[in-house]
Amino acid sequence: TAPERTNKGSIIAKTMVRSALIASLACSAAAFAPQPAARNSVQLSETVSDLEALAQKANPVVKFYDPLSLSDQSFWGKSNEETIAWLRQSEIKHGRIAMFAFVGYCVQSNFVFPWAETLSGQPHPSADLVPEAQWDAVPAGAKWQIFAVISALELWDECGGGGAMPHYTKGRQPGKYPPFTLFRDNVHFVLDLYDPFGFNKNMSAETKERRLTAEINNGRLAMLGIFGFLAADAVPGSVPALDGIAIPYSGDAMIPFEGQFSYFS
Repeated sequence: TAPERTNKGSIIAKTMVRSALIASLACSAAAFAPQPAARNSVQLSETVSDLEALAQKANPVVKFYDPLSLSDQSFWGKSNEETIAWLRQSEIKHGRIAMFAFVGYCVQSNFVFPWAETLSGQPHPSADLVPEAQWDAVPAGAKWQIFAVISALELWDECGGGGAMPHYTKGRQPGKYPPFTLFRDNVHFVLDLYDPFGFNKNMSAETKERRLTAEINNGRLAMLGIFGFLAADAVPGSVPALDGIAIPYSGDAMIPFEGQFSYFS
């Protein structure tokens, strides 16, 4: 019945909020915990010369390309090294999300989960819909749960896994997501995002560096790819390579809660 569905939705929402609060409390507690002395010796090493060396490895043809001179800036009163570390972290993060988005776009254009999407038995949006329209059809409650998980993951990254690692502008390797050790030991078992089963623990430094460079290139390509799909769907003919593949979409992919929630209505 409708009241039962409402109660179930309320329970799920409360559970998500509690999980986010637990993660934030863990990070807050870590801020007041004593840190190992070794952490004080962390040195920043993200400089323009590092970017130039990385660019040479990533693309020997284009090499270092910074038309806006972002690598010479100092954002928010931080040092240039901290700013470069922030830019590096941002690019890697956006590249990873774009890879998820590109693969997800291709998959859900052809296949959706056969089981119910909601507790009321509502099915997943049909694969006949363009992925942007599929997202529009997702209930607002489900979208809030997705954003709650994303927020918790972002918070965990920003607090260095409750103090397990320094902040990425303070010496942590760009793109290295902290483990869930503190959460796993004190709240609930959860696998780490990277190498949860320890398969890569003996990987050589050379292999790691090569794979990280490949990840940056793949992420950059994925960012172009997913925005190519979005542009082709929004403006027919704007991406000739996708003519005959793209499905026109009249909504706005930049408004995640379009028609469901707005601060201005």
